[in-house]
Amino acid sequence: MLKVLKFGGSSLADSSQFAKVKEIVESDSSREVVIVSAPGKRSSDDNKITDLLYLTHAHIRYGVDYNGVLSMIKKRYAEIKKGCGLSTDIESIIDETFAALDKKTPVDYLASRGEYFSARLMAEYLGYQFVDAVDWLCFEYNGKVNAEKSEEKLRELKSKYNRIVTPGFYGAMPSGDIRVFPRGGSDITGALAAAYLGADVYENWTDVSGILMVDPRIVKDPKTIARVTFDELRELSYMGASVLHEDTVFPVRIRDIPVNIRNTNEPDNPGTIIREHFEDELEEETERFITGIAGKRNFSIISIYKSRMGEEKLGLLRQVLEVFAQYEVPVEQIPSGVDSFSVVFPSGSIGSRKHELMQELSEFEGIDNCTLTEGVSLIAIVGRQMAYRIGISGKIFKTLGENKINIRTIEQCADEINIMVGVYDEDFERAIRVLYESFAK
Repeated sequence: MLKVLKFGGSSLADSSQFAKVKEIVESDSSREVVIVSAPGKRSSDDNKITDLLYLTHAHIRYGVDYNGVLSMIKKRYAEIKKGCGLSTDIESIIDETFAALDKKTPVDYLASRGEYFSARLMAEYLGYQFVDAVDWLCFEYNGKVNAEKSEEKLRELKSKYNRIVTPGFYGAMPSGDIRVFPRGGSDITGALAAAYLGADVYENWTDVSGILMVDPRIVKDPKTIARVTFDELRELSYMGASVLHEDTVFPVRIRDIPVNIRNTNEPDNPGTIIREHFEDELEEETERFITGIAGKRNFSIISIYKSRMGEEKLGLLRQVLEVFAQYEVPVEQIPSGVDSFSVVFPSGSIGSRKHELMQELSEFEGIDNCTLTEGVSLIAIVGRQMAYRIGISGKIFKTLGENKINIRTIEQCADEINIMVGVYDEDFERAIRVLYESFAK
């Protein structure tokens, strides 16, 4: 059994969080590979180390004194070192790093140092071997990861040292220069490491006990999703749920490695398991049918009407979509009737040009009417069990109807794991709450 673990910034914010990580790792001998982020916020008014490093780079670039920022960075790592009783001379390592900086220093190099410093301390704390990410994660000049080369190097290092700590977020270009992933890149590093080593489980430790059924800012103390498929995760993520982005789990998905989302502050909570599919069905899944609910505000609908549209619909729809493409407006849905169809799109994608778009569409030959509806929200009800249950759609419509929430659009995806309804923005949060209360009992 091999488990690869990634710990996010909130799990490494200070020495007390480091201690929790140590206890988690030592509680299971199969936890042999640990990926760490830079320290995150200790409180709402605190700073993430990575943000301070980006700020430092800006100060250097514009010739502004950065000693105050540097002092904040050093104090954070000094506290972790002292609180954990470590001997690594992290102060000198930081001083040497900053002494070599100038206006030509690449931002990627400086931004990566938060993970590097964390990994140096964590490796000593756990008694694991420190392995720099530049020694195994290889980028090509086009920015893509060289999977074959990276896997070969990581497997060789794992074979040599067995138990290792490595920084997330960055790797090396063929020139040796450091390149970072986008924000959240430590998740990608963790998934890549798990995939390359053929891990039995990839544990992603953060500050929440798994993926929640619904946004906790809308519903107080929502239930945790025990299990979710990658397809369901994609649907929820696309609709705005605060879950792992699909890019961060793609490496483990293609190798069918389970992902376990866990909470560093509640290590006994089993969290959420993400897999390609599940052979069995839990009791709670049988009773509930749905996996989660997510949504986005601020969509608009342009509706096209033409008497006896009939066979002309295909050509007219093509023309309309070409206009949307010219305006670079993404299309979310295309509800259709016999003599009409609508195009649903994000309101912010058109901005002040909406009247130009409407005018151009209105001038199409034969169109009887072209209307614009604004202030619409889309809500997705997601669940792999929905396709096999009679009455799910009826329950959704009944729930919204009883609460006097008007439905503007209805759509079900082809694989039947997602039913999406459009409601007015003012009904958005209430609609999510009543749907959650209806299905999560």
